Amino acid sequence: MMDVIIIGAGVIGSSIARELSRYQLDICVLEKEPDVCCGTSKANSGIVHAGHDAKPGTLKARLNVLGNEMMEDTARELDIPFKRNGSVVLCFSKSETGRLELLKAQGEQNGVKGLRIITGTEMKEIEPNISDEVQALLYAPSGGIICPFELTAAMAENAFVNGTAFYFDTEVRGIEKSDAGYRVATSKGDFEGKVVINAAGVNADVFNNMVSSRKLSIVPRKGEYCLLDKKAGNFVNTTVFQLPTNLGKGVLITPTVHGNLMIGPTAENITDREDTATTAEGIAQVIDKALKSSEKVPVRQVITSFAGLRAHEKGRDFVIGEAEDAPGFINAAGIDSPGLTSAPAIGVMVAEIAAKKMKAVKKTDFQDKRKGIHFLRDMEVEAANVLIAENPAYGRVVCRCETITEGEILDAVRRPLGAKTLDGVKRRTRAGMGRCQAGFCSPRVLEILSRELDIPQEEICKSGRGSNVIADSKREE
Repeated sequence: MMDVIIIGAGVIGSSIARELSRYQLDICVLEKEPDVCCGTSKANSGIVHAGHDAKPGTLKARLNVLGNEMMEDTARELDIPFKRNGSVVLCFSKSETGRLELLKAQGEQNGVKGLRIITGTEMKEIEPNISDEVQALLYAPSGGIICPFELTAAMAENAFVNGTAFYFDTEVRGIEKSDAGYRVATSKGDFEGKVVINAAGVNADVFNNMVSSRKLSIVPRKGEYCLLDKKAGNFVNTTVFQLPTNLGKGVLITPTVHGNLMIGPTAENITDREDTATTAEGIAQVIDKALKSSEKVPVRQVITSFAGLRAHEKGRDFVIGEAEDAPGFINAAGIDSPGLTSAPAIGVMVAEIAAKKMKAVKKTDFQDKRKGIHFLRDMEVEAANVLIAENPAYGRVVCRCETITEGEILDAVRRPLGAKTLDGVKRRTRAGMGRCQAGFCSPRVLEILSRELDIPQEEICKSGRGSNVIADSKREE
């Protein structure tokens, strides 16, 4: 019997797990994929939103601003990169400048600091490459960028070190009330918990509706992106938005925290909760709209495209709290944008609800610091030479595009909740994220995983079940 069962190991489930691990509780996380960050959290823009877009008075508005304020301390504690690069919203006609004024007023009502509307030559001082058609922009200095993979993995690792159990490849198939709380049926047997926390992304409504008469309805909203080479990484300084639409914040242009440039996303409501395929139409739409913000976007530098799903709830706000007719069942549902920004604040909010329910006491030995993977490419020459002398694996480059060494890959595999797949290594180290998109380094990463996990290369997967990289000839026969 667990005190708390968390469904989902994305950024929201991992943030909740980290915050709950501050308490004297038996906690487990159930995740249907083989690793953290395999659903909604793996495919977004990595933007830390300022908070001017959310409707005042909503959970989105409050948690966005609070999460933004928390992100710097969170990144420092977890030893991951974060940059407060600011953001701008562009207006292309004088008739629409009133919308910028409304966004500014809305942001100020939400508590966003430092918002300014800028016109004239100062616009090009902030963003030299924006279109000459831009008439005004809203500048938000508190906007930022972060790596969603590293944030999620770091939160999960910290929760694990503080006693939280993670069960991967464990798909939840049913939930029912029991005398002690809830019985959760999974692909690997039943789990019982006094409290269940639903952080299941696009499937959160499915699990809520198993136990509550207050039905939720989540619509998967697909967003397609293009990632550009690091040669284009300094094309913009801030995150560049256009005026928001009914479907979201629109197509943006942003640097990434690792030095690439990203454009996207589209926003298409779909019915298939597993459809993350890119389309020619979607990518063309991304490029076309990005070129409106700047006709100079170096689209020839695109090295890959990808798509992700956002969990859009029809009520248009986050659904957070205990279900009224299902005591002990706590939702963290409908967490679409700005979910990544809000994650630290959502973690605290949900953990406090659960801890109060359980009358839990905080630990005195909670470890709030986590040491990340330190990369040779970021070190001074002398420090790098010392590290290589101590461990020659750091002197063997595996991924040339991103300058990732065998030592860093070994760290990614051996650390708490270490990587077990090619994508797991990629998300922790960026091996395979560069210009050649894993064309050079995959065979070597495969060898390292096989050796470290002590399994045949035929059993190593790219991402999850059925994505084996090498075909098993015996099985085919």
